[in-house]
Amino acid sequence: MIGRLNHVAIAVPDLEAASAQYRTMLGADVGAPQDEPDHGVTVVFINLPNTKIELLYPLGDDSPINGFLEKNPSGGIHHVCYEVDDILAARDHLKAEGARVLGNGEPKIGAHGKPVLFLHPKDFNGCLVELEQV
Repeated sequence: MIGRLNHVAIAVPDLEAASAQYRTMLGADVGAPQDEPDHGVTVVFINLPNTKIELLYPLGDDSPINGFLEKNPSGGIHHVCYEVDDILAARDHLKAEGARVLGNGEPKIGAHGKPVLFLHPKDFNGCLVELEQV
C-alpha cells in the first residue's frame, strides 16, 4: 500500500540556523520557509536526490511542535512520510486493521498541496507516520 519515502521531518528550535547548516555544511538544496497555519508549523524542505528532509518549526503558541521541542530542546526526528496512491482507501484499510488516524480522520492539505493524514505513533512502534496522496 505505501509507496516511496516522501520525507523525514525534523523539528528544530531555530529554523534559520538549521537551514543554514544544511545549506553550508552539507551543501544541500534548501527551499524557502513556508508557513502552514492549518498544521501550526513553518516548514523548509531540503531536496535530496531520493527524498526530502522537512525542517519543522512552531508557528504560534498552539503548534504541536512546541510540546515536542519542550521534550527535545535540541530538536529531533518528528515523523516519516510515505506516499500512497489513494489516501481514503489507505485510511479505510488502516482503520479496519485497528490503526488510529489522528484528528477527525479526514485528510488535510499538506505542505506539498496534497492530501495528508497522520497515524498514531503508538500504532507504529513509537513513530508518527504521515501519509501523503500522490
